[in-house]
Order: sequence, then C-alpha cells, then structure tokens
Amino acid sequence: MGKNVWKESLRVVILSSLILNAGFAVEVNEPLKKGGYFEAARTDIGKWPNRIFEDSKSTFLRMDNIAALMLVGGASIAMHNTDADKNIAENMDRHRTFKGFADEGLNIFGGPGIHFAATGIWYAISANRGDDFNKDRAWTMMTALMISNATTAALKGIVNNKAPNGSSFAWPSGHTASSFTVASVLDEFYGPEIGIPAYGFASVVAWRMMDAGDHWASDVVFGGVLGWVVGHTVAGKHKQLEVAGFQVMPLTASISGEPATGIILARLF
Repeated sequence: MGKNVWKESLRVVILSSLILNAGFAVEVNEPLKKGGYFEAARTDIGKWPNRIFEDSKSTFLRMDNIAALMLVGGASIAMHNTDADKNIAENMDRHRTFKGFADEGLNIFGGPGIHFAATGIWYAISANRGDDFNKDRAWTMMTALMISNATTAALKGIVNNKAPNGSSFAWPSGHTASSFTVASVLDEFYGPEIGIPAYGFASVVAWRMMDAGDHWASDVVFGGVLGWVVGHTVAGKHKQLEVAGFQVMPLTASISGEPATGIILARLF
C-alpha cells in the first residue's frame, strides 16, 4: 500500500515537472504557431530512418569511438569474469544507499521512458512556437536516445546475462546508457554549466542501478561509456547554429586596414 502511494506521488511530480520544465529553452510568452507540431513531426519522422542510419554510422564507424567501446567492453568482460562484479554487488547489498522514494524516483527519472517523454514535450512546445532552433535540438536528443537505446536493446538480446537480483538482460544498463546520452547531448549543446549537473545525475542513476541489484558494475560501466559516445557524437554533429535554414559562422576580416569580426550566414542550394 505504502509503495503504491509513493509511486502515485512520483507520477504526479513527474508529470508536473515535465510540463513545467520541458520548454526551458523557449520564451513562455511567445505565441503558439497553429499546426506547427504536426507539420514539423510529419516532416522529421519521414526523414528519421535515414538520419538514424547516418548518425549511427557517424557514431560507430569513428575509430576513436570504436577504440573507446572496445576498451570498455574488454574491461567490462574482465570485471564480470573475475570477482570484481561479485564483490561490488555484495558490498552494495550490505550498504544500501537508496530506499523508498529516492530509489523509486531515480529508477523512474533515470529511465528511457521519461527521457523520451521529456524530449517529446520539448520538441512539441518548440515546434508549436515556431522555434526551429530548439525543435532541432530536441530532435537531435530524440535521435541520440533512439540510437543509444536501440544499441542497448540489441546488446541485451545478444548477451542475455543475469543481474545480481536474478533478472534477465542485464548487460549493458539501459538506464545508465540513456542517462549518459542525455547528459552528453546537454553538455554538447549548453556546455559545462548544464553538462556537469547532468553528468552528476547520470552517475547517481548508475550508482542506484548497482545499489538496487538491478545491474552489475560492468553493466553500468559499459552503459555509461556507450551513452557518452552516442550523445557527444550525435549532438556534436548537429549542434551548428542555424537561423532560417542558414548556418551561422564566425567571420574575421580586415576593413580599411582595421580588423573586424562578425558573422556570416551560409546555406547550400
């Protein structure tokens, strides 16, 4: 009974938070653009499969990303095939950090479902207000989440190992990968002022997954690096500033012998 009350309370808090905060990057008093969301979504969804494919290639065919994932993959295997995972899990079980509301809250807020929902609201608000800048950033977040979570699901299906609590499909941790994807995209878009707190929250989510026995340490280590790789690569590829379809680029020049700086708008036709 008490656990159900906690869950219902969390749902109310989550819904309120998403509605109030998903539009953090748009002007509150900006008038809505009627039909903007449906028109934008129809266009973006039609192009999405190709974008996911191209961004996946950009992510997983980069040599530095391949090296990072192979390195952490090897470390993850070593942790699981030795006593490292077992010792960490036993220590976590003896010294639980999160219980009750905190445990359930981190499980919900750190999950892919909330990440997709918040991003969808961000996209809808931006599209309805005609804010192409934030709409594109929201769609980039959505794409990164799709790539990260699809990769995680595929790896879970291939490996299908047991978690400390006995549940299936442990490796890698989907909560951790998704949370670090969000943090990495925010870091690329908004810098360390937003990125560092986001990474902090993602790390707490990773700790909670081990603390609750939902995952081995090796699961969250690989999940975290996977999310970091996907988030930074996808957001880094699409974070160029655009205005009305024109890419905004810095300009340095000399006018009458005097140095001058400004911007130029560039677009391919």
